[in-house]
Amino acid sequence: MNIDRIALVRRFALAALAGLLLGLAGCNTVHGFGEDLQHLGGAISEKAK
Repeated sequence: MNIDRIALVRRFALAALAGLLLGLAGCNTVHGFGEDLQHLGGAISEKAK
C-alpha cells in the first residue's frame, strides 16, 4: 500500500466511527424524547378523567 491509500483508509475508518457514535447518540435522544411524550400523554389522560 502506498501512503495515499493508507491515509484514505484511515479517513474512512474515522468517518465510520464518527457516524456510528453520532448514530448511537441520536438513538438515545429519540428514545428519551419518546419517553417524555409518553409521560406527557399519561398526565393529560389523568387530567381528562
